[in-house]
Amino acid sequence: MKSFSASSSKSSMKFRMPTRENLVPINLDIELDGQHYKDAFTWNPDDPDSEVSTFAKRTVKDLKLPAAFVTQISQSIQSQLADFRSYGGQEMYIKEKIVPIRVDLRVNNTVLRDNFLWDISNFESDPEEFAKILCDDLNIADPEVAPAIAVAIREQLYEIATQSVSAVREAKLGKKVRRGYDLSKAGKNALDVTKYFGAKGSVIRKKKDYYMYEPTVDVLSNEEIAALDAVKF
Repeated sequence: MKSFSASSSKSSMKFRMPTRENLVPINLDIELDGQHYKDAFTWNPDDPDSEVSTFAKRTVKDLKLPAAFVTQISQSIQSQLADFRSYGGQEMYIKEKIVPIRVDLRVNNTVLRDNFLWDISNFESDPEEFAKILCDDLNIADPEVAPAIAVAIREQLYEIATQSVSAVREAKLGKKVRRGYDLSKAGKNALDVTKYFGAKGSVIRKKKDYYMYEPTVDVLSNEEIAALDAVKF
């Protein structure tokens, strides 16, 4: 897959997701009264908190879960939103940088593994659009796979963004003050375009590296799914 094109920005800005829409990746994994609910999705941090309770009640009703799940789902979402909002107003440093993104997930009967490059300085990037294109390219029919890919991408971008905030904070406190210190080193997996590819380099992959970025898709049978689930428990 092609990565999003790099932009030439280099700036300090207030914390947000380095994507077009400032959406928070939410992960729920709740076991209660002998039942298990697991889901992952995105949430707009600017939405009113009252919508969290509405979502939890609707989910419990639709999935016929015990009523006690309403409180657990609401609290988990609120906690993750609070963590995200705690970075609000803090400074982060963004420069032209390509980061490797890894997707390794199973959604229903589909198993997808892929690696690709992402430009975190491109604030017009759209993980949801990218995921839809990827599924189209790979002929993945399950409509639940694309949202799961988008969440996986956002989780990794979120981690990089928070690391950037931490790096700026530490630099200001003088913990890592030295000549030539680069605030953009947040995210140990990040690749500086100029350093990595050279001034005359290219982000186009060399043939010897193709295997590293070739996506693999497997559609498992119900028997294989049952066997995998049995191993987990």
